[in-house]
Amino acid sequence: MTDKGSETLVALAQELLRRGKAAEAIATLQRAAGTGDSDAWYEMGLWRLIGHPTPRDLPAAREALSKAAQGGHADALMMTIALTANGSGGRADWSGALDLLRQAAPSNIDAAAILKLVEANQLTPDGHPQRRLERIALTANGSISYIPDFLSPAECDHIARAGADLFEPGLVIDPATGRNIPHPIRTSDVAVIGPVREDLAIRGINLRIAWETDTSVDQGEALTLLRYTPGQQFRLHSDTIPAARNQRISTVILYLNEGFSGGQTQFPDHALDITPHRGGALIFRNVLEDGRPDPKARHAGLPVSQGAKWIATRWIRAKNFSPWEGPE
Repeated sequence: MTDKGSETLVALAQELLRRGKAAEAIATLQRAAGTGDSDAWYEMGLWRLIGHPTPRDLPAAREALSKAAQGGHADALMMTIALTANGSGGRADWSGALDLLRQAAPSNIDAAAILKLVEANQLTPDGHPQRRLERIALTANGSISYIPDFLSPAECDHIARAGADLFEPGLVIDPATGRNIPHPIRTSDVAVIGPVREDLAIRGINLRIAWETDTSVDQGEALTLLRYTPGQQFRLHSDTIPAARNQRISTVILYLNEGFSGGQTQFPDHALDITPHRGGALIFRNVLEDGRPDPKARHAGLPVSQGAKWIATRWIRAKNFSPWEGPE
């Protein structure tokens, strides 16, 4: 529960932090948390996740958010469910996260909607699918394939909503100045659905991607939402990363909508133009058998001429990849 006094302490801690008094802010927030204040535990969890003003500590963050959730903090509860499912700060526990979601659903409209999406997929007790989906090979060697009905319309809408408030222009760091500049190849708006936003519906989709690509879910980068408006495109490129120690071996593109013009996914070396259809999943390998980048995996997202194209992309690495750590 939150009382007036602890509310004031949380606000004071936030103000002290804004004024650069980190040590005082931490002490004040700890005092508020000591009263059992859920807002204080929530704020403490965020600080531990972000790594400022305290060092990043995922187990401590998960514990703080759990305490906030037990005190009735709705956002902390949804974060706790996500972190429990994906194993941030502890063991990944799909069934435990699902139990928490079911407990929350009667009084939480967001939890109820997510639970409906999860249960529609008839997953195993550990969150995995029970069967393979119909797949169409687009190349003779199977390096590019397509699953027409990977997502339901409701799942497409959910992914779009899950990251829409995070959109920002695609940027890269200018090596000369160190500043962020517009991405020279990708002109879309981008949103990364990281571990805190990876609710059970998103986690279930990521588990299904792993299943269909014969990889571990921990090999995947965070699901990335992209929106292309008229004139925006992703010019011809490879998804591999030069000199990467943990290479992107495969890519999965999920098509979330229709009703726009242009925006085909083009593989010029295979003479392939794929027109996006809602719910479809395009799967392709980025490397050869020996691990070297496959030059024929170059592809482009052609310019959108009318409307807006929404997709979600998951890049899959050769080995496990932590979204909490820097690039590899």
